[in-house]
Amino acid sequence: MTEASNAILSYGCIFESIASAIAPDQPALIHGEHTTSWGALDARTSAIAAAFVAAGAAPGDRVAHLMRNSPAYLETTVAAFKARLVHVNVNYRYTGEELFYILDNSAASILVFDAEFAGLVAGIRHRLSVKLFVQVGGETADFAVDFETVANSGATLPAQAHDASDMLFIYTGGTTGVPKGVMWDQSAIWTLMGAGAVAPGATPPASLAEHFDNVRAGAGRNRSLILPPLMHGSGFLIAIYTLARGGTVVTLPGDGFDAERAVATCATMKCDYAVIVGDAFARPLLRALDAGHGSIATLGVMISSGTMWSPEIKAGLLRHAPDLMIVDALGSSEGLGYGTSVQTRANAGAATRFVHDPNTLVLGDDMKPVRPGERGRIARGGLIPRGYWRDEAKSAATFVMVEGKRYSLPGDWAIVEEDGSFTLLGRGSQCINTAGEKVFPEEVEEALKTHPSVDDALVFGVADEKWGQAVTAVVEAHAETDGDALRSHVRGMLAGYKTPKRIVIVAKVPRAPNGKADYAAARELVD
Repeated sequence: MTEASNAILSYGCIFESIASAIAPDQPALIHGEHTTSWGALDARTSAIAAAFVAAGAAPGDRVAHLMRNSPAYLETTVAAFKARLVHVNVNYRYTGEELFYILDNSAASILVFDAEFAGLVAGIRHRLSVKLFVQVGGETADFAVDFETVANSGATLPAQAHDASDMLFIYTGGTTGVPKGVMWDQSAIWTLMGAGAVAPGATPPASLAEHFDNVRAGAGRNRSLILPPLMHGSGFLIAIYTLARGGTVVTLPGDGFDAERAVATCATMKCDYAVIVGDAFARPLLRALDAGHGSIATLGVMISSGTMWSPEIKAGLLRHAPDLMIVDALGSSEGLGYGTSVQTRANAGAATRFVHDPNTLVLGDDMKPVRPGERGRIARGGLIPRGYWRDEAKSAATFVMVEGKRYSLPGDWAIVEEDGSFTLLGRGSQCINTAGEKVFPEEVEEALKTHPSVDDALVFGVADEKWGQAVTAVVEAHAETDGDALRSHVRGMLAGYKTPKRIVIVAKVPRAPNGKADYAAARELVD
């Protein structure tokens, strides 16, 4: 820290000194059979940060992360924060030109990449302004340096002048167009995640010294099982917050999600916190638990964000962990804290309704709050991003002024209930207009997934001469499942116009690695 104050200015100022409050042999990162202690994490990330600076990276420069889940991902992030550099997440599914776009758009000064992506990087590197390429694993490419060599160099980084304006980026593909970099102040993320409070509702520490006292005492530490890819915000934000409170982050090796390994790891590592993304993770977890492959009994909290999550699946998980608190946290890359829905054994299977604070509004087309029973778009004020990196037009469209206050309005729709809570409908950009009626795909998807033969479903509109758009579903279900039976099932739950006109049964519903729907790929399955 500088002499400026003891205030918590950024994640960088926390990671610069937090290791001194933790026994060096305590685990910071656990990945399969590999454990990184807090002492090793501190030394390695300082050396990595020093290498970034030596290569010419200056405060505010961007560090791109092209990696699957691994210790290297979070070591790179912590190093970037220490050096006052900006995290940039890169989707590892991108092709050459997609990869070039995000690296060029972010003007990344540093790129850290897994060996499997070396060929892709080699094909575009001459078009980039990257100052240092760092390769994780494999035979190091001739244009890169080896990650382990850098991390074990023993180099140190002088104290930095950390500031509350130090940023991190979360690139989001959104629903249309090219990826957009959402600019967050690290201090805002820290505050929204809980500001270091040792328990929900507790008063956050007023100073860095007080926070380190809490860490030293072990107050508020978690052992967090991060199941989604770190390249997406849901797992990434929990991971860095866990580390910033002196806890342990547990990730799984491999190229895909292995539910049996997840529940086995949860039991072995005694994780008390888990992050998933909706049914794409929860349903396989429940099947693995029902088959006896592991346990989640040690969990106190399981949190999901970014997509809808079926109440009956939550109830199934609660059978295996009666003391578990399941949290739907409604958020997006453009805003956190829109609302939460909590389920415990006391209300297992209840409908998902989100409660919120005064910084969340549901706005009608006139940009005024709607009344109970009406639907509108969800807006979030208070601590929100600065906007989109290098895109003033899209920033102006998403980050709007309402009665003199700035709000994030990413496009999710909801109906306000009589008690002031709201029920999420879905993203307006995916809304289907069929014969003049609006249908939100997520509502139909959830209805389909309540059928016992259905594991997953995506719903979208297909151009139709009669209906304008015909409600269409791609469904992952048992081979003998009958489409007419599924339509009848939906018709018994929803208005008739919401019933899919066509249902295509597939072996696997297309989703991104973080569990989010890939509607473009789903449409190709019905063409």
